[in-house]
Amino acid sequence: MKRIHLFEFEDQSWFPDWIRVRMTRMIVVVHRLLGTSQNLSELLAKAIKKTGATSIVDLCSGSGGPMLEVVELLKKEHGIENLKIEFTDLYPNKEMAKKINSQNNSNLSYTESPVDATNIDESKKGMRTMICSLHHMKPVVAKDILKDAKDAHQPICVYEISDNSMPPTFLWWVALPFNFIFALVVSLLVRPMSWQQIVFTFLIPIIPIFFAWDGAVSNTRTYTLEDMDELLEGLHADNYQWEKGTIKGKGGNKLYLLGIPS
Repeated sequence: MKRIHLFEFEDQSWFPDWIRVRMTRMIVVVHRLLGTSQNLSELLAKAIKKTGATSIVDLCSGSGGPMLEVVELLKKEHGIENLKIEFTDLYPNKEMAKKINSQNNSNLSYTESPVDATNIDESKKGMRTMICSLHHMKPVVAKDILKDAKDAHQPICVYEISDNSMPPTFLWWVALPFNFIFALVVSLLVRPMSWQQIVFTFLIPIIPIFFAWDGAVSNTRTYTLEDMDELLEGLHADNYQWEKGTIKGKGGNKLYLLGIPS
């Protein structure tokens, strides 16, 4: 594999949750800037119409990413109504969970207990989505996630906003200063803006440091299309089809992997 598994702060169980929440809110802004919702809505619309899925189980949700906006686009632009979405995470964002669950919307929920993406409860049926999260997993875990979807005969959509196929791996650190400056800009667009975001971004800049490091490492960890072929070894079946590809968009190529039960 071209992909290498470098250390990422956000993955660590000991990493302070309040910093993780601030960083995942910044990722929501990044998705907005890159137009992720538009790309994803078109990709998911195709998969949902093929499978007839009526719900989405979003894995590794963090602060929700672009998925709330994606559901609205699926409704407005693709005519997919009454789609239920359940957010899940191994480290659930309690602030986001409280906000979503307090809306009393039967189509929206955030599971407040940890959910292991390699072993999804049989009751959670629907299109599984992993938005910029498969790269957090080592190959053995990533393969288990894909295998669990296939064995459960549930569709899955993996989407990454970076393409790791072109830059030489040993140059991953070149992105660090750019990512630090980018983090300062992104922080200004975060809503709601908390005092922690202000203090620990502009006065004591630990959030931009963590964001810069994890962002640079994330690209190095991203599975290329060729890497995905290795993950899929032994997972092909007549009643379950895999599709992978590249989507051109703002900020460069985006990669996707779809698993579609027949």
